[in-house]
Amino acid sequence: MRRKGKPKPTSLVLSNSMKQIRCKKIIEQVKKMCMEANFELGDDVLQAFNAAQADEESPIGKEIMGILIENARIAQDESIPMCQDTGFAVFFVELGDDVRIVDGNLIEAINEGVRQGYAEGYLRKSICHPFTRKNTGDNTPAIVHIEPVPGDQLKIIFAPKGGGSENMSRVTMLRPSDGKKGIKEFVVNRVRESGANPCPPTIVGVGIGGTFEKAALLAKKALLRPLSSVHPDAELAAFEKEILQAINDSGIGPQGLGGRTTSLAVHIELFPCHIASLPVAVNINCHAHRHKEVIL
Repeated sequence: MRRKGKPKPTSLVLSNSMKQIRCKKIIEQVKKMCMEANFELGDDVLQAFNAAQADEESPIGKEIMGILIENARIAQDESIPMCQDTGFAVFFVELGDDVRIVDGNLIEAINEGVRQGYAEGYLRKSICHPFTRKNTGDNTPAIVHIEPVPGDQLKIIFAPKGGGSENMSRVTMLRPSDGKKGIKEFVVNRVRESGANPCPPTIVGVGIGGTFEKAALLAKKALLRPLSSVHPDAELAAFEKEILQAINDSGIGPQGLGGRTTSLAVHIELFPCHIASLPVAVNINCHAHRHKEVIL
């Protein structure tokens, strides 16, 4: 008989090639993003503002677009929030397989960055207990969506989300037979019913497919696309354009005071769904379309 030896112990040894990122660095970057996102509108948004002002037919709408452009300039020049609602801290994180977070926990590092950024930037703290309405005092906890991806990079996208626009967002479960017509009706009606509440001109994120919760996440993620971008799928690109046209035909206009510029863009994210359902979500963002990202 062969003599049985002791089994060799298995070990989980990290490869020397694994990239280490310290929590201190994450905290510093998140802190910086929290302030910059609330002070500085992206070039894609400013370009959309200028184009909307040039195309707007309503004198009041044109004047409002000019005010929004001036508001964004003052916020950046003076490092002050472009809106008093500095938002729920929402993060989309792409975590590379070859990345190791050291000296702490990724989620807690992000939350600490939010605490420091909202304190140092004098940003309004808006997060409270759902029942008692007691404020947490530091704008945490943040909402953090983590997606594992190949590679050795950590990508963090910060998108502060205001309460007014978030309140106008909805998820529904359409019948498969409703098809694209039903989707368009739901999205356009949601914007019409929202009226001036989400501070138009808005950006409309649409999530189609998946499950109840997946559709909502898709709709929010759709808001991260640059406003000047065109969907790589030709059918969806045409559908986005069709829905945007219908929304701007509503006449709601900038700040709900009439005009052609109710929304600056409609962005769609698609995912396969069950044969028995057609989930659709609409996540509306206000004209203060704030987002910053960093790659570590």
